[in-house]
Amino acid sequence: MKIHVLLKKEELDGQRLAGKIVVVLDVLFATSSIVTVLANGAVEVLPFLEGQAALGESRKRKPGSFVLSGELNAATLEGFCHPTPLALLGENVDGKSVIYCTTNGTVAIARSREASKVYAAALLNGEAMVEHIERTGAGETVLVVCSGSADNFNLEDFYGAGYLVSLFARSGRHELSDAAIAAQLLHDRSDAYECLSKSRVGRMMLDRGLEPEVRFAARKSVFPVVVALEDGSLRAFR
Repeated sequence: MKIHVLLKKEELDGQRLAGKIVVVLDVLFATSSIVTVLANGAVEVLPFLEGQAALGESRKRKPGSFVLSGELNAATLEGFCHPTPLALLGENVDGKSVIYCTTNGTVAIARSREASKVYAAALLNGEAMVEHIERTGAGETVLVVCSGSADNFNLEDFYGAGYLVSLFARSGRHELSDAAIAAQLLHDRSDAYECLSKSRVGRMMLDRGLEPEVRFAARKSVFPVVVALEDGSLRAFR
């Protein structure tokens, strides 16, 4: 396989996605939250681009059957649950759908829809994700997409990409792009929590008292789940 890293979701616009595998990362926090709720019993995550569309979906559903969660520019939307992993675990997601909108992560997923396969990944499920792709995607091109923030590079996503690349590199069978090698070098020489907490978004989260959320997102391969986009819904399988 060929493994490449895109530094921000905006780079997807120029990519031909047909026939490619896309793995989306938004470590702080969208894909970390998505992986967490699906690993803890949520039926699905429905990703939306903005709050009004998410609200519209919630009005179609039976009360108690869903959790509505989202943010815009790192501010939790009024009437929505806070969209971070630990906060969502406190909402009893087991057996429910999570209706979810964020500024960057769900946008990156939407921009990836034309790929042959779209996955959501985080540090939290890295090994399961890489093992699944190696087992099912032989010979294909894998684009590891850092969501970034409003056309800006995000360090924490690049670190997450480096973790995935380091797992792919163990076999020695895959062709790595220069961007993939750069991400791997960052990962292999850095501590996860230190890297996440020193990033711009990480510092902002620490200032807001969310240090436990950052530490949670910095854990590696604690959930043996693969999260795939199918018919507009993100679901987990083991």
